[in-house]
Amino acid sequence: MLLTFNPGSSSVKIGLFEIEDCCTRRLAKGVIDFQKRPLAFRVTEGPSTFETELGADEGADLSSVLREAFGYLAEHFDMSLVKVIGHRVVHGGDLFGGPVQLDDDAIKAIESLIPLAPLHQPQSVRLIRALRQVRPDLPQAASFDTAFHRTNSDVVRRFALPRALHDQGIKRYGFHGLSYKHIANMLGRKVPELCKGKVVAAHLGSGASLCALEDGVSRDTSMGFSTLDGIPMATRCGVLDPGVVLHLLGAFKLSLAEVEDLLYHRSGLLGVSGISADSRVLLEDGRPEAMDAINLFTFRTAGEIGRHAATLEGLDALVFTAGVGENQPSIRAAICARLAWLGVELDPVANAANEFRISSRTSRVAAFVIPADEEQVIADEALAILKES
Repeated sequence: MLLTFNPGSSSVKIGLFEIEDCCTRRLAKGVIDFQKRPLAFRVTEGPSTFETELGADEGADLSSVLREAFGYLAEHFDMSLVKVIGHRVVHGGDLFGGPVQLDDDAIKAIESLIPLAPLHQPQSVRLIRALRQVRPDLPQAASFDTAFHRTNSDVVRRFALPRALHDQGIKRYGFHGLSYKHIANMLGRKVPELCKGKVVAAHLGSGASLCALEDGVSRDTSMGFSTLDGIPMATRCGVLDPGVVLHLLGAFKLSLAEVEDLLYHRSGLLGVSGISADSRVLLEDGRPEAMDAINLFTFRTAGEIGRHAATLEGLDALVFTAGVGENQPSIRAAICARLAWLGVELDPVANAANEFRISSRTSRVAAFVIPADEEQVIADEALAILKES
């Protein structure tokens, strides 16, 4: 068996996979919710869901939490069969071009990138180090969100800043790469003729971004140096005039920590609406402030899709994925209505049902809904690392 860990800012997703020959098959999935007290651990196996409270304190290293979670999993699965652990790590910088086995040097290199991803990277490091304490017998592998975008050209990755800063790592990296790799894989299986073409994938969740794909390879992406860039998100601002940051630091005399908190945690849908970061809540609310947030989100997303189409010099297909992209037909419809000039036309019935293909028969651009599955990519890459070692 194989375990995957996909950390977020407030939870950790855990996947349990069976190894079958050269493939991995999901057995169960779990979530540790750090927002609840006591901590909640929910495990889903097929149609059945089990939930328990974890008595352990989150602490600094997570080892006590993981020991208790492993003990709970052992009540349902033979944990002695686990052969390797795979991790999603948001930032690999220019240090990692693909998955790696985690030795001391690799862990130190990942830790050195914390300043580039302060919201996500520390949680990955905590998990990796804690699992070394809990299961020192198991090899661990890391899969990097940034690695998928290493195929972006220099002109895409470069900011109009002094060259010395670019050479020191101030450049566009891009994120959600594991999700986009899964999209490319699924398109290759289901509609290979379109996968070879020009595709824009929209990962629309609490964190949101887009990726321009050509023959399954990343050519451009909306997130840049940080996970703040691109389109508005649940609580993150998206692209912002840097003069605003200077003004907040200068005229408003906010501290660096206050600006960071504002841009990461108090902006986006939450900031514009003043109501909620959840698009479902805003759509049901209907107040002008709620609709302002939704309209801004769909407007910016459609505009970014148009920019990606310019990078690709055309558009053959559009793919929606992640929580909002998979489950909010009205959001998809609002985005696509702004893309009619590109030839995007939805089938209202298929879109309302969240079907795989949601474009009409006459649409010049095909549109699809593909569920996100970063854990499957992590599992496949961890298995590859295990075989290499």
